[in-house]
Amino acid sequence: MSTSLALIASESLPRRRLYWREPSPLPGFRLAFGFTLFYVGLIILLPLAALVSRPWEHGISGFLSSILEPRTLASLRLSFLAAVFAALANVVLGVAVAWVLTRYEFPGRSVFDALVDLPFALPTAVAGIALATLYSQNGWIGSPLQAIGLKVAYTPTGVFVALLAVGLPYVVRSVQPVLEDMEAAIEEAARTLGANALQTSTRIVLPALAPALLSGFAMAFARGAGEYGSVIFIAGNMPGVSEIAPLVIVSKLEQYDYSGAAAVGVAMLLISLAALVGINALQIAFSRRGER
Repeated sequence: MSTSLALIASESLPRRRLYWREPSPLPGFRLAFGFTLFYVGLIILLPLAALVSRPWEHGISGFLSSILEPRTLASLRLSFLAAVFAALANVVLGVAVAWVLTRYEFPGRSVFDALVDLPFALPTAVAGIALATLYSQNGWIGSPLQAIGLKVAYTPTGVFVALLAVGLPYVVRSVQPVLEDMEAAIEEAARTLGANALQTSTRIVLPALAPALLSGFAMAFARGAGEYGSVIFIAGNMPGVSEIAPLVIVSKLEQYDYSGAAAVGVAMLLISLAALVGINALQIAFSRRGER
């Protein structure tokens, strides 16, 4: 009996050692994992740690006074509300654009598909100048709007228009692959069973697009909340009216108020983080509902 137990023990030990020494099916795991930790630590965590540690030079009172200034509160309100509304509008417009690009064939379709990515390649300052020129009082679009009493450039509406332009590609590129993988036969089957266009869209298409829509909304919101170059030329930059939070940070840096600038940055970081956590929670909930 003892001999058989010894044999079993001797056979189990090499197997356990071989199991732990078994190489990973993915080559270069240690190198890739080390590079990932290096990138996350050096490029993301270290700058965030430096940002979070800077505003406390004057204590909590100094941190709160920098954030609770009327000018700062107004800029934070404008930046995040404009980012939310622009992202919501881009969800609707992005679905429409992605639907046309995936469901219809027309001349110049590839050109329109490529133009969707233009805000990715266009420098933000160039986009801001172009928008300010178009929507100014004498611009091609701003002049007709001015005639009906609607002023866009150098107002909070201009901030919304700029964020609308830079955020649309994120929603389109998030939704387009899902629509391409979704067979049109499913929609045809729904209509065959008596569903109208509204029922097909709300009960079949939109539930399948919900995770992609949330992802596109999150990226458009994140881009809009921190956008600077394309906004300052069309916003007007009036403190308390059309001034965005990134511009407040730049103004404080020009005044050598580094702790105040860092305090506004930390406030933006916390608001963005809370919003993205909420969006990710909704995305997980929709994914679990789809699995059921």
